[in-house]
Amino acid sequence: MLLEGKSIVVTGGNSGIGKAIVLAMAAEGANVVVDYVAHEDATEQLIRQVEAAGGKAVGVEADISRSDDLHRMMQTAVDSFGRLDVLVNNAGIETRQSLLDTTEEDYEKVMAVNMKSAFFASQAAAKRFIEQGDGGLVLNISSVHEDWPMPGNIAYCVSKGGMRMLTRTAGVELGQHGIRMVNIAPGAVDTPINASTTSNEDLLGKLQDAIPLHRLAEASDIADVAVFLASGRASYMTATTVVVDGGIMQGSVGL
Repeated sequence: MLLEGKSIVVTGGNSGIGKAIVLAMAAEGANVVVDYVAHEDATEQLIRQVEAAGGKAVGVEADISRSDDLHRMMQTAVDSFGRLDVLVNNAGIETRQSLLDTTEEDYEKVMAVNMKSAFFASQAAAKRFIEQGDGGLVLNISSVHEDWPMPGNIAYCVSKGGMRMLTRTAGVELGQHGIRMVNIAPGAVDTPINASTTSNEDLLGKLQDAIPLHRLAEASDIADVAVFLASGRASYMTATTVVVDGGIMQGSVGL
């Protein structure tokens, strides 16, 4: 198993890409802390699913915009499984508003969940990794929109652009400690956050036509890449982004 015995924290881990990462990493032998802010029943069901497959997982309810809750998440991993090896900053939200329409409240909410949480969770994990003395990985679930403008969803794009530079800068800073920082930048993924598109036949068709592989990603497509990056097979990768988009950024040029 690629992740045998590793202790992993996944924020926003009870749905969408986060859930797929939990299942994929547990299937490869990891012990997983599932962070959630709502739907405790979904978290409990996910934990039962992991345990039924022979894995180990625990849930922790936490407000990831609060540093004390983030430290409590890391401590839960240590208390439950003896150490922390990987942090997956997966939780994210969007408002789908333009610059002219975004309120201060909307902006602050997106930045708190997407950017502030990733920054201070990475800090908390890095301090734990340094205490342990044998490195670790922070894996950020970013977006193609860390690079690719999306008019009408500006706060989300700004937050993912910030995550891009967090990964590059912190990856350089932390390399001396054997700590890696890597982003995964998905394109369009068939998850609840994209339900407004996937439930509209015309919109879905246009989106699929813009993707060279002519399909949206499944959450498991992203999770498989996360497993690889968390394994020893990716030990020389840091301070960078892995794009998993079916070619949409290239295929849409000129449209």
